[in-house]
Amino acid sequence: MAIPLVPLVLATLLSAHGLRKKSLSPSGAFAAFVVGFLMLSGGLYAFGVMLIGFYLTGSQATKYGKKRKAQLEEGYHEAGYRSGWQVLCNSASAFVAAFVWNAVFAPGSVHAKLDGILGINVQGLIGIKNAPRYDASWCPVDGSIAGGLSRMLLFAALGHFACCLGDTLASELGILSRGQPRLITTLRTVPAGTNGAMSVGGTLASITGGLVVGLVMGVSLVAENRECGVNVVVESGVWGMFGGGMGSLIDSVLGATVQQTRYSVSKGVVLQDSSRAGGEVQTISGWNVLTNNQVNLVSSTLSAGLLGWMTR
Repeated sequence: MAIPLVPLVLATLLSAHGLRKKSLSPSGAFAAFVVGFLMLSGGLYAFGVMLIGFYLTGSQATKYGKKRKAQLEEGYHEAGYRSGWQVLCNSASAFVAAFVWNAVFAPGSVHAKLDGILGINVQGLIGIKNAPRYDASWCPVDGSIAGGLSRMLLFAALGHFACCLGDTLASELGILSRGQPRLITTLRTVPAGTNGAMSVGGTLASITGGLVVGLVMGVSLVAENRECGVNVVVESGVWGMFGGGMGSLIDSVLGATVQQTRYSVSKGVVLQDSSRAGGEVQTISGWNVLTNNQVNLVSSTLSAGLLGWMTR
């Protein structure tokens, strides 16, 4: 089996870029390489293009307003510095969708080979028989293909990235909003950076993030397959906005309830999960059940599943 060179080069460049710019830790760069290579490989570029769009847009948003963010959050990293666990949490359900799609519809892909080597038998697990081989003669979001499976998997990946980019933009740009955020469960005003807090600016940012990912997916599909009309771009953009808003809502509810937010009174900043601060520390909201990464994993998985189910 020949190794896909273009995906290999792109995955290497992206992970090296993240490591050099300190937006990725060493473990984050390795995880990004593996995930990037497998999502860029296979019979369809849209999965990998969405990943690249999410990474580049999210990284730029993380750097924006860095001085102000450092005053509001303890342990803020201006370039993000995502760990391997963070990379996996921000790619898990989309990665699964891409793997399943390629194992079913692209039998010559790396994913199909791994499916056989590892003995997973994806088609048997999901009960699909005689799935058509993807040869660009049909649009991947055509609902008549394999009972809507191809369409569902693509929109599941869109739901995932719309949630992740929407949450990233809401967190990174919403925290800079002049308006006072309100906790989604009680509507009381809370400090900027509080988990589960929402603002008009943050909500608009999350919807915009979903729109960006939706347009990226739609344009990618139209560019690589003439069977996909321009209406695919419009549909993807609309569902992307919905996914961004829905994902932000799910993330906020989880953040306000099962993720604890602590506030350092002496420093006047919201503390990160691992932060240790002296002096008086107040608990603003939530129970200490899930970490921020775990909330991201749960919310993106739910968003992927819901959008995939709704669009099938």
